[in-house]
Amino acid sequence: MLVPPDMMAAQTRMIYQMNRYCAERVQARMFKTATAIREICKIVQDILKEVELQEPRFISSLVECNGRFEGVEVISPNEFEIVLYLNQMGVFNFVDDGTLPGCAVLKLSDGRKRSMSLWVEFITASGYLSSRKIRARFQTLVAQACDKSIYRDMVKMIGDTTEVKLRIRERFIVQITPAFKCSGIWPRSAAHWPMPHIPWPHPSIVAEVKTEGFDLLSKESVIFQNKNNNAASMEGDAWVLSFFEAENRLLQGGCRRRCLSILKTLRDRHLELPGNPITAYHLKTLLLYECEKHPRDFEWDEPCIADRINGIFLQLISCLQYRRCPHYFLPTLDLFKGKSPSALEQAAKQVWRLTREMLTNANAFEKL
Repeated sequence: MLVPPDMMAAQTRMIYQMNRYCAERVQARMFKTATAIREICKIVQDILKEVELQEPRFISSLVECNGRFEGVEVISPNEFEIVLYLNQMGVFNFVDDGTLPGCAVLKLSDGRKRSMSLWVEFITASGYLSSRKIRARFQTLVAQACDKSIYRDMVKMIGDTTEVKLRIRERFIVQITPAFKCSGIWPRSAAHWPMPHIPWPHPSIVAEVKTEGFDLLSKESVIFQNKNNNAASMEGDAWVLSFFEAENRLLQGGCRRRCLSILKTLRDRHLELPGNPITAYHLKTLLLYECEKHPRDFEWDEPCIADRINGIFLQLISCLQYRRCPHYFLPTLDLFKGKSPSALEQAAKQVWRLTREMLTNANAFEKL
C-alpha cells in the first residue's frame, strides 16, 4: 500500500517526538524512581532484618536481583509498596467464592490440626487464617524495629491505619504488605480469562501466567466500605488478590512496556490531582484492555505508540465519566470504588484537556 508522503512525514515526526520524550522525560522519571527505590529499600532492609531477628516467621524477601528489587511497586513518585512473602501456606485451602470481590480467604484444610500450621495463633475459631491478625503482629514488630534502627531519626510509622506504613525522610511513604505467593492455581473469580473470542494473549503465555499464579496480600480493601455486617466480619480474615507479576508478564513484547512508562510519566506530570483519582495502576489496567482491542504485535510497534496512548486516554475519560474502572482479571471489582465523584469529574476534564492536546497538536510531546 502506498502511503502519502505527508503522512509519512507526520509519522516520522511523531516517532522522533516520542523517542525524544522517552529519552528526556521518561528516562528522567525512571532514574528518579530507581534512586528513590534504592534509598528506601536500604532502610527497609535494615528494619526487616531486625523484624526477622525478633520473629523468624517474617523472613525478609526484599532482595536485589540484577540491579532490581523484587516485589516493589511504584504507586506514585513518592509512594511505594513492598511485598513481604511469607512461608508455609500449604495447610490452608484457598477459598474464592465471590462473596468478597477481589478477595479470598485461607481455611484450614479438612483433617489438618491447627498445630501443623506455622501460623497457629492467627487462625480464627472458624479455621480461617486471619489477614488482619498477622498484619497486627507484623505492625508491632515493625514499630519496635524502627525504634532500634540506625535510621530511626528518618523513619516514622504512620498511625490511623491497620496497615504497615512508613514515612521515610518526610518524603516517601512506603507500605510493607505481608503476602502469600499462590503458584500453580488460578482463582475461580478470574476463570473467565482470557475471553475465548479475543486472540490475545497467545495460549502459551496464558498457560505461563496461570502457572505463575497470583499473590494474596494482607491489606485493607475499599470493598468493605458500607458493607453489611457479614462482609464486615469477614474483612479481618480476607486476603486481597494481586496479579502484579501476571500483568507484568502480559506487557512483555512490542512497545507495551514503553507505552506504560510514557503513560506513567504523563500521569506524574499532568494528572497528580487532589484525591488521587488516577493511579499508575489504573493506566496499567487500561493498557491491558487496549492490548485486547489491538491483539496483533505489529499494532504495538513504534509507529503505533501515539495511537495506543490516545486510545488508552479515551478509555480513561469514559471510565471517569461512568465512575467505574473494572479490574482487568476481576471485572466485578471497581478500581474507582472509594474515590469521590467530584475528584473523578475533575480528573475527566483534565484527561480530556490532555488528550485533546495530543490529538490536535502535532508537536504536543515537545511541551508535555
